[in-house]
Amino acid sequence: MEKIKAIIIDDELSSLQNLQQKLTEFCSSVFVVATAQKPEDAILLINHHKPDVIFLDIEMPKMSGFRMLEELKEVDFEIIFTTAYNHYAVDAIRIAAFDYLLKPISIKDLQQAVERLNKLRDNQTREKIDILKSSLEDKKTQNDKIAISTTEGLEFIPIKNILHIESNSNYSKIYFNDNRTLTVTKLLKDFEDMLVPYNFYRVHNSHLINLNYIQKYLRGNGGKVIMQDGTEIEVARRKKEEFLKMIAG
Repeated sequence: MEKIKAIIIDDELSSLQNLQQKLTEFCSSVFVVATAQKPEDAILLINHHKPDVIFLDIEMPKMSGFRMLEELKEVDFEIIFTTAYNHYAVDAIRIAAFDYLLKPISIKDLQQAVERLNKLRDNQTREKIDILKSSLEDKKTQNDKIAISTTEGLEFIPIKNILHIESNSNYSKIYFNDNRTLTVTKLLKDFEDMLVPYNFYRVHNSHLINLNYIQKYLRGNGGKVIMQDGTEIEVARRKKEEFLKMIAG
């Protein structure tokens, strides 16, 4: 089996060496062909080595990891972002369906990321970068897209097309405004973290709704909402007060 060619880009030498050592010792399918502490050097190395994946630190002096990607003419490799803390961009990274690792990087998290990489080489990095850039902008609109992993690969979906999402154990069922549905192996909490800034609200443990598609609210203990597709969804009693303030505002 051909090894995965990797480049590690991190301005902190200790972090770079630590990740290289862990990849060498615990991820036998990965071969580190080069490392770089400066984004300018990384661009040259990427163009020369044509890696399968880069491990890219988000925060670097002078040029961030995101800015570095903009400087590249071709992006035909996978990206796993690394960050020393729960960076403001993590939600945008999730929306674009990129993988990321929080420092200090655990062996287990690293192995799982490499395993996912082995299973899914989607060759859609450029589209994912476009979604990432859009999500990082201050102005978030429902015209933005979300990248969703499916059994066939990645599906890029305008957020405005999502009516509501229903939880079913470790799966989530997405309902669209064209009556289509899609079941994916992602927790509702993950969708909640990504979509709340886009006018979504979790009215119940098992339901996340797009507030733009509420047709009617029916009073009751917690009450119910009727969505544009006619679906009736219970509002949890503990959520009622906050929810009413949101739709009234």
